[in-house]
Amino acid sequence: MTATAKSVCVFCGSRAGTHPAYARDARATGAMLAQNGWGLVYGAGDVGLMGLVAKATQSHGGRTFGVIPVHLVAREVGKRDLDSYVITETMHERKKVMFMNADAIVLLPGGAGSLDEFFEVLTWRQLSLHAKPIILLNTENYWAPLSALMDHIVAQGFADASVQGFITTVPDVPSLEATLRAALS
Repeated sequence: MTATAKSVCVFCGSRAGTHPAYARDARATGAMLAQNGWGLVYGAGDVGLMGLVAKATQSHGGRTFGVIPVHLVAREVGKRDLDSYVITETMHERKKVMFMNADAIVLLPGGAGSLDEFFEVLTWRQLSLHAKPIILLNTENYWAPLSALMDHIVAQGFADASVQGFITTVPDVPSLEATLRAALS
């Protein structure tokens, strides 16, 4: 990816989830990234929401940069037809390479792995290690329990209220697009 091209790291599930809206928004996110000329940085899987985001980005002419640890190549069906395909030794290295190659972070619905990725970049932001935007796509109110947990953590004195300002929650892909445009301009 060129030095001037912006890229967005998308953390999301390696499964599709139970609600059809999750897949709909994953596809719409990939298309939206490509239509804006933003590259996709993601976990290089060809399964679940990961695969849907990547395929939609590709089908709309977008750039794709995938990063996958060697132990997940078979399990997540490493998508080798990407513009860039990086195999790492560890999960930590995967997260670091994804983060370093993106200008913004977006969290779509996902499970423990997506939460691990989210909390790592949030912690780095809290520690002033970066200032990249972190955006939750709250499809069908999926992230409401996470937002409530963040409120609880602050209310119980385990984080300063400023941590909530590091996270932007949007209800749909058009709002995600507008938020990214403002952040990446």
